[in-house]
Amino acid sequence: MSEATLLPLPSSEDADVTARLREGLLAASFTADGLLDLLGAPAYAALARSETVPALRATRGDTPLEALVRLFLLQRPVLHARVADVLPVDACVASGWLTRAGDEIAATVDVRPYGGPDGEDWFVVSDLGCAVGGAGGIGKRDEAVVLGVGGASTTLAGITVRTPVASALDLGTGSGIQALHAARHATRVTATDLNPRALHITALTLALSGVPAADLRAGSLYEPLRDDESYDLIVSNPPFVISPGARLTYRDGGMGGDDLCRALVQGAGERLADGGYAQFLANWQHVEGEDWQDRLRSWVPRGCDAWVVQREVQDVTQYAELWLRDAGDHRDDPAAYQARYDAWLDEFEARKVKAVGFGWITLRRTGAAEPSVTVEEWPHSVEQPLGDAIRAHFERVDYLRDHDDAALLTAHFRLASEVVQEQVGLPGADDPEHVVLRQHRGMRRATKVDTVGAGFAGVCDGSLSAGVILDAIAQLVGEDPVVLRDRTPAQIRLLVEQGFLEPVTA
Repeated sequence: MSEATLLPLPSSEDADVTARLREGLLAASFTADGLLDLLGAPAYAALARSETVPALRATRGDTPLEALVRLFLLQRPVLHARVADVLPVDACVASGWLTRAGDEIAATVDVRPYGGPDGEDWFVVSDLGCAVGGAGGIGKRDEAVVLGVGGASTTLAGITVRTPVASALDLGTGSGIQALHAARHATRVTATDLNPRALHITALTLALSGVPAADLRAGSLYEPLRDDESYDLIVSNPPFVISPGARLTYRDGGMGGDDLCRALVQGAGERLADGGYAQFLANWQHVEGEDWQDRLRSWVPRGCDAWVVQREVQDVTQYAELWLRDAGDHRDDPAAYQARYDAWLDEFEARKVKAVGFGWITLRRTGAAEPSVTVEEWPHSVEQPLGDAIRAHFERVDYLRDHDDAALLTAHFRLASEVVQEQVGLPGADDPEHVVLRQHRGMRRATKVDTVGAGFAGVCDGSLSAGVILDAIAQLVGEDPVVLRDRTPAQIRLLVEQGFLEPVTA
């Protein structure tokens, strides 16, 4: 198949064939667990990186599962007879899932087992040869190409707040991964995409995974929505790449600079129901003479709290090279590659962009008179899934907004689980230079505290109020309790905000 050719897609309306195909795949253990057992951890991990050689070596036998792996994941033709006992082959050919040439059959789409968070056996459908990553780029450059599961999509799925909701919106659904997750906890799921092919593939992903169909709508950003529609959850892994032009629909925004991500975030405010969350992955420009944090704060819509986490920053050369390789441009004629590289740098130079940031943006609709907007850089490892930690962050924001310093002193707190104390100083010194509290869950933060802060956190078990604990510490260290009560609430507030201390409610 040439790079510009995309095969016709299977029928998304033949529910009986899709259900029979699902039954056959499950019966043959064509699942995430089944693949791990068959391939072994190294080959399985390589397949996730779109490297197929280890999996080819591991599927040289004659079992039905090996044939299915070659057929749907490695996109190799297999003999009809090898899968005739496990799949409704003729029906799948008629419905478009498979093609037949003589004694061999071939897949028309990539079908990838995907394990749900509660052990569900799901399948993600995408175009052939378009798994994200790999040493050679995506292998196709058709503007309508639809990719499968990648690191960005699993990151967004992991950070999404998973509380039961009436309605969820997946903007730019692609192969339907976010809609698939949302179907677990949303009564109604709407999925939109500018690419009609993506909507068709989303329908296939949901049907083959055995979950309810979504309301699929074609269009850009919020355009497909009615004026009166709002949602309890909005998620999007948008085409956030900042590029000169919009060659690839699945990744290039098509607007100048980071305008697409800005429009996505700003437009969410009027589409969120009260208490609802909007969660996005995004890229943003670091512009000369401008604080990037101020840039992101300006995106936050009215009536919304926000938490923006910058996970990575690349200079403009690194960024251009990353996405040129993603498209396989490094395999082109050197002169063409250089011309494209120049075009990226020309675009950045014209916009005075010195670097590009990548991260997560979470909004919550509160209507608060004084919204809380936290913009921070956190490039360190975190514990996925983070949805519960993100929800807890906003609950702490509410708590701190409702409690002034006097109220904090009457409140009770508990040290969060798996927080440890580290003392840093010269060997043999009587006292540490500083004390660090470190989390081993969620964001895995670390923060410096003074001896009072460390002592306070260490005895917080919910039984005593903050003021009583501080009075006891003041007596131990010989400090005026009034002075200590006056200067410590700021430190308590920080420890609560970052999740080291948890309020204990009656």
